[in-house]
Amino acid sequence: MRRIFTWIGICCFWLGTLSGYAQCAAKNDAILPGERLTYELKFNWKFIWVNAGEAKMDLLPVEYKGKPCYQTTLYSISNKTVDMFFKMRDTLTCITTDRLEPLYFRKGAEEGSRYTVDEVHFNYLDGKCIVDQSRWRKDRKTIYAKDTLDYCVFDMLSILLQARSFDPTSYKVGDKILFPMATGARVEEQTLIYRGKKNFKAENDVKYRCLVFSLVEYDKKGKEKEVITFYVTDDKNHLPVRLDLYLNFGSAKAFLQTIEGNRHPLTSIVQD
Repeated sequence: MRRIFTWIGICCFWLGTLSGYAQCAAKNDAILPGERLTYELKFNWKFIWVNAGEAKMDLLPVEYKGKPCYQTTLYSISNKTVDMFFKMRDTLTCITTDRLEPLYFRKGAEEGSRYTVDEVHFNYLDGKCIVDQSRWRKDRKTIYAKDTLDYCVFDMLSILLQARSFDPTSYKVGDKILFPMATGARVEEQTLIYRGKKNFKAENDVKYRCLVFSLVEYDKKGKEKEVITFYVTDDKNHLPVRLDLYLNFGSAKAFLQTIEGNRHPLTSIVQD
């Protein structure tokens, strides 16, 4: 369950670039301040599906260090049934410039008996991306990391904002997309694979034409393991409408439930 809350915020980076790392700045052509998305979360264990909770994501205009910026927040809450086994209260916040360059990221995560705070500060100097990170956990020493890199680094939410404005029409089935992400303790490279197009019928009987992608991991021998499959609307909004998460002890799914303030018409809706 922990990953499904987190990956709602990063599952769209496939729109970025196939030939290298995306530029730090981008034109926002997909999102307007005031957009709000909600997701229903379900968990499967031994053929039984249960409602697990919900997630909400919104984008608002703010002022940061005296300049107009965007603030995106993702809240994730497990319900009372899941709380009996694994309570979760996560809040992810990122601040970007009006050109969607990441400036600040914070994740406060209450997961079971553990509470962790990750923070990332981004600065730009002489063509370099400077990333200062920290991870705090109760009763443990705070971890600090600092990297100065020749390419851009993103956090879990700024990836989503940038990617939603790119055009994926040139993608071919099997294409791999690499992107660097700051986790609070280190910068890690992630891999997504484009699987093609597929129609998905939501629980409210709305059918969407979607682009399908997989997040994968590799073992020491280089063997590929699928972690998440997700469906993104094939329109200018590029909204993630479904995520399938594969776990060692079951599976989980997230379904887009409500949309408010979307910038473009949902032309991906398929009329039967």
